[in-house]
Amino acid sequence: MEPARATLTEQLTAGRAARSSHPRRELARLTTDGREPLDILDRQNATRVPALVPLREERMAASPFAFYRGAAAVMAADLARDRHSGILVASCGDAHLANFGFYASPERSLVFDLNDFDEAAWAPWEWDLKRLVTSLVIAGRDSGRSPEVIENAVLAAVDGYRLGLDAALRLSPVERYYANVDAEETLSRLSGPSRKALQDAITKARKRTAGQAARKLTRKGEDGRIRFLDDPPVMEHVDPSLTRDLNALFKAYQRNAAIDIAFLVQHYSLADFARRVVGVGSVGTQCFVLALQDSADDVLILQAKEARRSVLAEYGGIAQPRPLLDGVAERGEGARVVGLQKILQACSDPFLGHLQAPEGDFYLRQFRDMKGGIDASTLEDGPFHGYAQACALLLSRAHSQSPAATRIAGYLGRSRKVGSALLDWSLAYEEVNAADHRAFAERLKAGSPERGRPEG
Repeated sequence: MEPARATLTEQLTAGRAARSSHPRRELARLTTDGREPLDILDRQNATRVPALVPLREERMAASPFAFYRGAAAVMAADLARDRHSGILVASCGDAHLANFGFYASPERSLVFDLNDFDEAAWAPWEWDLKRLVTSLVIAGRDSGRSPEVIENAVLAAVDGYRLGLDAALRLSPVERYYANVDAEETLSRLSGPSRKALQDAITKARKRTAGQAARKLTRKGEDGRIRFLDDPPVMEHVDPSLTRDLNALFKAYQRNAAIDIAFLVQHYSLADFARRVVGVGSVGTQCFVLALQDSADDVLILQAKEARRSVLAEYGGIAQPRPLLDGVAERGEGARVVGLQKILQACSDPFLGHLQAPEGDFYLRQFRDMKGGIDASTLEDGPFHGYAQACALLLSRAHSQSPAATRIAGYLGRSRKVGSALLDWSLAYEEVNAADHRAFAERLKAGSPERGRPEG
């Protein structure tokens, strides 16, 4: 028999004891000596599709927040410079404001949760929270909010994380597993500007279906087969010789998908595929959309996205658990993304799957299934404050799935010391990010010949 797990009291005590080796005030420490942010981005660009590197840089240069979205590797390297709490959990790795959103549950209700897990891995719990609250500061300043509004939003987010974790830990692990945020139920509890902001976002998300995507992005050819419409560089057909490879990938997906989904997709055949550019930081990695068509011309669109090593491991230097390393070695980085997504999300896309190919590791999901989000820049100050707290609550629910969650609660305690420390850290990192963005944009404007050049 395995030894008994530590009791709740013992775990809380262990969390409080961690304050002696890493005082909560130390969460504010930010070491900036010897940073090489642009070199990190260049190393990433050297491994991307060369034709798409200029688009990635253009998108990142658009604003400090856009740069922040694309610079998860830079932040991971910065976080690695300082000591951390030592309490590791399954982490999102990129928990900024824009990576929370709506999607359809398998039961067809609309849920709100974390929605991007490319960088998911094991990491100190505070790294995700720092990523979130710093995005509040950057997005708040980008949209012209007052320092008071921004600081209150950060403190509300940290409080929301602490209270959410406390609430989650009053549930059993099974109850925590099933807990989710139903968008319509949340809407019913709101009033005024917050209600309108959420209702508008829900309405848009409900319209973003596979059928809507098919109508917008495809046309039927003379042979009756669905074809994607080229819109370079965002959407374009690539080397036709890949057709055989994509067919093989689709077959591999069918073998690895859940048995009910593998059975379902037997109704469809692969009609077309195209390269699709998504996001900011992901631009230049391999991403394809696959149009599946049945005998009655129903269309299902899947997205196959390349999965690379998490920045938390590569640049954050966090040693990953042996079971995760073994899983990646056996089934690829796509298995890491899918596995951690299922852990961290309350419910996941049933079409979620992974595979390995000569071109790289991939994970697959539905391209659009009532996916949407809230543009924080459009919110009034009150809803912005509420949105910050809601995202932090969801992050706490995700972290509560890890066995170390009770230790986090013990470490946090009841005071606002952690909130104060993370506020100081996020304000300082906003300045670092702004300086990085200026340097990046100036180099881009100057047309540096080193930009995106492959190493060696």
